[in-house]
Amino acid sequence: MDWQLLNRDRDIWDRELASFVPLRVFDSHLHLYELSHFNGPAPALCEKGPSSVGWAEFQTRIAEIMPGREVSGLAFGFPQTTVNFEAANDFLAREAKHSGALGQMLIHPAMDPEFIRDTAQRDGFVGLKPYHLFATEKPTFDAHIPSYLPEEHVRIAHELGLSITLHIVRSTALADSSNQDVLRRYATKYPNARLILAHAGRGFNPHHTMLGIESLRGLRNIWFDSSAVTDCGAYEAIIKVMGHDRLMYGSDFPVSHIRGRCVGLGDNFLWLSPENTKLDAAYANVQFTLVGIESLRTLKVAALGCGLSAEQVEDVFYGNAMQLFAK
Repeated sequence: MDWQLLNRDRDIWDRELASFVPLRVFDSHLHLYELSHFNGPAPALCEKGPSSVGWAEFQTRIAEIMPGREVSGLAFGFPQTTVNFEAANDFLAREAKHSGALGQMLIHPAMDPEFIRDTAQRDGFVGLKPYHLFATEKPTFDAHIPSYLPEEHVRIAHELGLSITLHIVRSTALADSSNQDVLRRYATKYPNARLILAHAGRGFNPHHTMLGIESLRGLRNIWFDSSAVTDCGAYEAIIKVMGHDRLMYGSDFPVSHIRGRCVGLGDNFLWLSPENTKLDAAYANVQFTLVGIESLRTLKVAALGCGLSAEQVEDVFYGNAMQLFAK
């Protein structure tokens, strides 16, 4: 039932979210792609959906989980080891010319910094999108940041005023001291580079963001997106330590359109889905909704818990991104 909106999903929107989500939304984390961009297997999620997902298709799909909203956003390709970088970035550059769309360039650590500079300027990219799957260290889930985001790439972002959407890894994510050291060094040395830490600082286990967030206090060129996080602890920590103006809504489309929820377990996290969960063993009629809806519900809980005003909620969904990308 991925990529499908069901009546129970609409009911949650109508009951819980329609009064919470502002009319204008900037989605700070979304993927556009074509299956032909992969030189081999595409991500299973992409293969379940449309073969081509450009800006128009995204608008159609995001309206399923946020009906009646005017949605602009920051898009990048789907990072996969089989991706054709040139094809994915060319496609993204074209799609980012639509009204309301901004684009980030998909990069890997072996890319020449001057090639990144020239391509970003030529194609109008507002940022860079590295990913741990392209890291020089193996296994990549334990990679240090410079192995997939070299300092020379951050320098280019600083010189051009580009954003960088960074999905940190290692077992404790933001609580990892090496991640903290590199983030502080990059942010301090390159103040014109705008770091966006994806998934609330990879806060799928909220305790990692809660433990590590103090290390970034006061760094005003670091933001966080809310994409695909379904536990409010990471959001609350960001708001309380960094300020609500450092948190931006993100859908992680098309991850937003799968059924499931991520939960912190012990010192790790687990994605629950219909495939790995025996719902018929539950004591009640348990049914999954879409990740995008679960994440919105979680953001609402955090906003209420932190006492955000309606204007501050609008900042999270729209205003903070406008400030970040203001020229």
